[in-house]
Amino acid sequence: MAEKVLIAKKRELGTQGAMNQLRKSGFVPGVYYLKGKDIFNFSVEEVVLNKLVFTAETNIIALTIEGEEPLNCIIKDIQFDPVTDRVVHFDLQGLTLGQTLQLEIPISFVGTAAGIKEGGILQELLHKLDVECLPRHIPQNLEIDVTDLALGDSIHVRDLEFENIKILNSDDSSVASVILPRVEEDPDAEEEDDEASEMVEPEVVSKGKVDED
Repeated sequence: MAEKVLIAKKRELGTQGAMNQLRKSGFVPGVYYLKGKDIFNFSVEEVVLNKLVFTAETNIIALTIEGEEPLNCIIKDIQFDPVTDRVVHFDLQGLTLGQTLQLEIPISFVGTAAGIKEGGILQELLHKLDVECLPRHIPQNLEIDVTDLALGDSIHVRDLEFENIKILNSDDSSVASVILPRVEEDPDAEEEDDEASEMVEPEVVSKGKVDED
């Protein structure tokens, strides 16, 4: 898997005001942690971090701080601004050789489902999978071939198998399926039918005795 260098500056744990000022200056605060090691705070340029966050790949990050050895880690948690969707804080989890870790890996669907030729559409129900693996086995994404998926067929977690990776999602979870497109009713057509019904004159039925000449 690819390794991306992320240059950072150590920082002291500051007030909310100091954190906001940091963000205004184009930096994002972060935290690095590793079991058995001291947690430390740092900041990185937002434009550089965005390339690692807004992607369909998982990468090992070499966190580089001036004067220190790079630290291999992965992005474990990200906090977004609810209005602007900008990254406001993130956590990096350090990697230890030989120790398994749990993380989310993006799914990449490959091929054209056979059911599409029958008028169906591919419904992607999951975009990431929760997995457990060793750091050296972390993939950038998990490819799932949908070529043989016919109309009405589905792929479930139990149908998947990847070398050196354990999937943690429920076996019954649906990953993708081919379904018929939903036909939406035309509200204008219904309105026209109602108007037509109103325009039909009701049949008048005479009641009572008919006069005879």
